[in-house]
Amino acid sequence: MKVDVAIVGGGLMGSSTALHLARAGQKVIVVEKNSPGRHASGVNAGGLRRLNRDPAEIPLAVVAAQMWREIESLVGSDCDVQLSGQVRVAENAADLQKLSERAALVRSLGFEHEQLITRERLYQLVPALAPHCVGGLYTAGDGFARPYHALTAFRRQAQSLGVKYHTGFPVTGLERLGSCWRVVTESAKFEAPILVNCAGAWAGQICAYLDEPVPLKVGAPMMMVTERLPHFLDPVVGAASRKLSFKQMQNGTVLIGGAYLAEHDMVKETTEIDLTKLSASSQTVLALFPRMANVRIVRTWAGLEAFMPDRIPVIGSSAKHPSVYHAFGFSAHGFQLSPVVGRIMSELILNQKSSLALEPFSIQRFQSSG
Repeated sequence: MKVDVAIVGGGLMGSSTALHLARAGQKVIVVEKNSPGRHASGVNAGGLRRLNRDPAEIPLAVVAAQMWREIESLVGSDCDVQLSGQVRVAENAADLQKLSERAALVRSLGFEHEQLITRERLYQLVPALAPHCVGGLYTAGDGFARPYHALTAFRRQAQSLGVKYHTGFPVTGLERLGSCWRVVTESAKFEAPILVNCAGAWAGQICAYLDEPVPLKVGAPMMMVTERLPHFLDPVVGAASRKLSFKQMQNGTVLIGGAYLAEHDMVKETTEIDLTKLSASSQTVLALFPRMANVRIVRTWAGLEAFMPDRIPVIGSSAKHPSVYHAFGFSAHGFQLSPVVGRIMSELILNQKSSLALEPFSIQRFQSSG
């Protein structure tokens, strides 16, 4: 079958890119080493936030937020989106000063979504919070969704428009054949004039095949989920000076993350939970939510994700090959950006330009000029 675009990686970025291209009439194949969502895309925290984004990411996050509000029109599912806000908690005056400076920075960039809130407002939003907190930074309209539900919706919508997924095909090489790229796997080869690298934790390997190396490192953020509890929390809660992501899901369970990393094995594609680090995460939870003291943790997990040294992704054209595009390295906060990244990649491929500024995300920032 003759296709227009071959995408390596069937996670959220690959599936979003495939969907946007298919909506524009392109014939697309997705080559996926496992099953879509086997790693980062299906097992992350599902945060939908503009709050505390790197300044370079804010314009993308703002557009993505609007896309998530209208996600059903894009993917045919609400993806279990819940937009009840996100808040970063200040536990002392130093924390509050840090959050105040952050709010001022965001305002200086022309955005108003991060609002400094008083102690009274904080406890209106999060009445279950421990009593020592003094204020916070709040973004109304942020929230969360269910990652695997979202990924499945993107994939199914893409497939309904003709996108073909080839799963269980780890890429072992790339070859240039005239005007086409040949994606080589152990059991099949796929060809297309345009190649898109959305390979997540394996994106560095794809870059190596292209002689375009990047300093990508792999990490495995750990997550915990509790037993079901009566409803007590609406916003997603983080902390100014602690590692924490804390949210109550629609079914009453509480999902807890804290950016603590598991041990991992890239050859076996496995992770090993570090209980000592999870204990530290649990202590943070207890400090802010004492009511969690006797709550049972029912499951823990970690997924392999790609991290860049500056903690922002690579999005854009290859610096060495005019028919290659990259979207990887989202450093454990790419879920919310996935709809807009797919749109951006489609714009680049079809129009050779993006509607949003991509200079901070260029792969060239990691390439020597000498």
